[in-house]
Amino acid sequence: MERHPVKDAADDAVLIQRSRKGDADAFGDLVRRYQDALFNGIYRMVGDYQDAADVTQDVFLKAYRAVADFRGNASFYTWLYRIAVNTCISRRRSLAARKAHLHVPFAAEEADGPDFDPPAADPQPHKAAENREECSRIEEALGNLPEDYRVVVVLKDVEGYNYAEIAAMLDCSHGTVKSRLFRGREILRKMLA
Repeated sequence: MERHPVKDAADDAVLIQRSRKGDADAFGDLVRRYQDALFNGIYRMVGDYQDAADVTQDVFLKAYRAVADFRGNASFYTWLYRIAVNTCISRRRSLAARKAHLHVPFAAEEADGPDFDPPAADPQPHKAAENREECSRIEEALGNLPEDYRVVVVLKDVEGYNYAEIAAMLDCSHGTVKSRLFRGREILRKMLA
């Protein structure tokens, strides 16, 4: 299970303050600090390497334009991730509106993609093949989950956020997060049965 990067909040505060004053280099430092972790989370939501790269770029552009609005109620990374979740949802909805049926599979092994943490290699080839097949089935099922459930399942079960962090990112209640997670897991169980 992956976790968002833990960085020095005081360091972030200095960089954010400098960014608010128009220091592009300071914002560049924030981008370098969080780009890999943010990209990996976005990749797990959109399932396509190029789309994830595009969304990541969009998120940092939106954050740069809105850095003056960052209130510091949550960590900078949590704020970025909330922008990422909203951007992913908006992008998916706009793509769905253009196509009658959009299916975005989660690619288990993309040559240029980030690590998706597949099960450890098994010295027995048939076991390794079974593991790849199972990983592929899970990713496909995740890709087919309704958006509200998929985002919560990815944030909790893949990214490792706690309920309060997810609620802050999605701007919803703790109870809503729990119910979406429960429902999302139930749908996944049925898909994988």
